Amino acid sequence: MKSEPKQAGLRDARTGSRAGLRAGLRAGLRAGLRAGLREFLLHYPAVFTLLLIILVSAVVGTINPNFWQLSTLFDMLRSSVVTGLFALGVLIVLAAGGLDVSFTAIAAFTMYAITVAVLKHAPNLSIGVIMLCGAVGGTLFGAVNGLLVHTLRAPSLIVTIGTQYVLRSLLLTFVGTALIINVPAAMESFGTLALWTYLPASGGRAILPAFVLVLVVAAGVTWWLLNRTLMGRAVFAIGGNLAVAERLGYNPRVVQVFVFAYAGLLAGIGGIVHVSSNRLANPFDLTGTELDVIAAVILGGARITGGSGTVLGTLLGVVLVTLVNNVLILAGVPSTWQKVIVGAFIILAGSMFAVRTAR
Repeated sequence: MKSEPKQAGLRDARTGSRAGLRAGLRAGLRAGLRAGLREFLLHYPAVFTLLLIILVSAVVGTINPNFWQLSTLFDMLRSSVVTGLFALGVLIVLAAGGLDVSFTAIAAFTMYAITVAVLKHAPNLSIGVIMLCGAVGGTLFGAVNGLLVHTLRAPSLIVTIGTQYVLRSLLLTFVGTALIINVPAAMESFGTLALWTYLPASGGRAILPAFVLVLVVAAGVTWWLLNRTLMGRAVFAIGGNLAVAERLGYNPRVVQVFVFAYAGLLAGIGGIVHVSSNRLANPFDLTGTELDVIAAVILGGARITGGSGTVLGTLLGVVLVTLVNNVLILAGVPSTWQKVIVGAFIILAGSMFAVRTAR
């Protein structure tokens, strides 16, 4: 009789031990998953940006089911092309430890000057030649930025602010200020060329413009440059630690001229695409969009101090900024709150990346 309470106590002890062990395992597993997820997001910031895109899409789609339409996706792609081209240029400059804010001025000058020149002297010029002219013009302006940054040993932000003002002043003083509604035929045809047209049963139509291929090609070339060439290694080395990169034999002058020239090339192409897609040349266009572009690159995981950044992350950042700027209106969010949301995302992303750097 005395052994029965003793055996019952042993059973209770074993049961309690097993329950405690299970509870401890569950708590440890939850803590491990949280820590693992946190470390994963810190090391792969593009995933964090993707999660923000999914969150915003889910919220907007829940409030307004019209969001889940193919036309919305096509409109977002259309709005992302020029911003994406600018962002890829900013990415490669940031990766080298610089910062360029003159890309919108380069785009405005090249697109307007080339439009005026084509209308006056060669109205039948093909879109390929026009695009090449924009690329060459943008490359030259960007190379001047790179030479000034290296020669003056001044912060690239200060230099490009100066060139931005110079270019816009030259444009408004010597080229013109009038809106050009009748753009060259080749640019108009390119802007209206459809890659795919979808006719839903409910009526209307959704058009995927062909100029999205320009962004696809630019993204592929930029990825190849950063990940498969010696120049890409030099860009990350210079941006990561200039002194060490110089000891390893990298030439800062060559790298700085290259990255700014490449950013200018993409800006020139982006300007031509902008005019073609809007079928309107306005010398005041694109002013004030610099912060959105830089925000997209930062949200994509690039550090403002240089040495990091990916093409995929940058494109996801462009999608997120485009989503906030163009789609939140469907959820009834006033346009005045769009910058607030983008700013909050940047602060959140910056905090996560700061923790990653500290670790």
